[in-house]
Amino acid sequence: MKEFTIEPGQHAATWMVKLEGVAPEKIFDKYDEAMEAGKKMAEQNKPSKLIIYNENKEKEDVLTFK
Repeated sequence: MKEFTIEPGQHAATWMVKLEGVAPEKIFDKYDEAMEAGKKMAEQNKPSKLIIYNENKEKEDVLTFK
């Protein structure tokens, strides 16, 4: 199962969508844009998980796509 993450960049100025915790697949200025892209990427790569972190880099939610 692939794992995607949405996490803040430095000082939460940007938001990153990562695959398997490696280098960012995409970087966004807004959280909502990162969420939309992360959900789309996870949906297209089922089975997968989308792990969402808040601006303090704390795990906020985990979405599973089957």
